[in-house]
Amino acid sequence: MSEPHPPVSPDPEPTIRLRGAVALLGSFPALAGIDLEVGAGEVVVLRGPNGAGKSTLLRACAGLVPVVEGEATVLGVDLLDRPRDVRPLVGMLGHGAGLYDELTVAENVRFWTRARGADPRRAEAAMASFGLAGRLASVGAARLSAGQRRRVALACLVAHDAELWLLDEPHAALDADGRALVDQLVAEAAAVGTTVLLASHEVDQVSGFGPRVVTIAGGIVVEDRPAPQRPSPTEAARVP
Repeated sequence: MSEPHPPVSPDPEPTIRLRGAVALLGSFPALAGIDLEVGAGEVVVLRGPNGAGKSTLLRACAGLVPVVEGEATVLGVDLLDRPRDVRPLVGMLGHGAGLYDELTVAENVRFWTRARGADPRRAEAAMASFGLAGRLASVGAARLSAGQRRRVALACLVAHDAELWLLDEPHAALDADGRALVDQLVAEAAAVGTTVLLASHEVDQVSGFGPRVVTIAGGIVVEDRPAPQRPSPTEAARVP
């Protein structure tokens, strides 16, 4: 008698699943029946013209914009029925820093770390990663430059230790070192299973770790393809 075959494991649930999802800004369908699936540990770059729906997609996945039609789940949470439930589970970096100006750098990072139920020790590690320890930690947020505010917002994101990062133009206002640090952190997060969905106008700058590029226009996906890979220094040297 042949031995029974082991049971086949079901395919893992995608981190993001949207099927015909419609999301409204007021009465306007900013997402007009979008279809998208993103698996655990994937890095997906959103591109498209201004007003295409990139930021709305990120905010909808964070439970901040209502999804009113279709199917939409993020980390197993149904966005049509329970959008508030997904908010503590995701790390969102929008255009604004989301900082309290009356608090210092350290107080902001520690506050958001506690508010999201993360290990308090992650706040100190995140500040060190972004060069915010030492003197800068005691500076009030109102006195920070745009680049420094962006670094604080990124430290708050990293300290959260979320399973899904939603990043809207993460390189904005950062110098070259800050941009390289963002790329490194995204790659490291994806390597341990964090899913990253980011909107960027600089696809060539975020393709080093091989993300998908999804183009959005009119609130729907019009193209979904692997990003072009940047040549290695050796390959680049061969180009005449």
